[in-house]
Amino acid sequence: MLIWPGKAYPLGGTWDGKGVNFAIFSEHATKVELCLFDSADSDQQTHCIPLTEHTDRIWHCYLPGVGPGQVYGYRVHGPYEPASGHRFNPSKVLLDPYAKAIARDVKWDDSLFGYRVGDSDADLSMDDRDSAAFAPLAEVIDPFFDWGDDRSPCRP
Repeated sequence: MLIWPGKAYPLGGTWDGKGVNFAIFSEHATKVELCLFDSADSDQQTHCIPLTEHTDRIWHCYLPGVGPGQVYGYRVHGPYEPASGHRFNPSKVLLDPYAKAIARDVKWDDSLFGYRVGDSDADLSMDDRDSAAFAPLAEVIDPFFDWGDDRSPCRP
């Protein structure tokens, strides 16, 4: 699979007719991985792509040949310091906050929690179970619309 640097804007997964630019903001991430799934029903990712490019705290890549219908999420690495507000956990697949469509709703399971449910340390513990089978996932859309014989209403 070809991986190009991509651009920091626009945020989200954006198809341009030839491929998809993926971009996500994180101020404190140390590593971001783009997880591609074959479908919304997939329990596991089929590709995990490290985003090596980042511009002004925006991590990005461009995947030529990828298009609408691609289902994806992210794994974000960084500090696990709950007292400082940091709860990075790469075992958890995250929904793109800039997604233009949601391919799969959440399927409730304890593995979605970043902490071990019932642990004596409560939400200060870290749960390293993989959440890929249960996490909500984003989907790349086709932003182009064919007006056919009709014309655009030209509204802002």
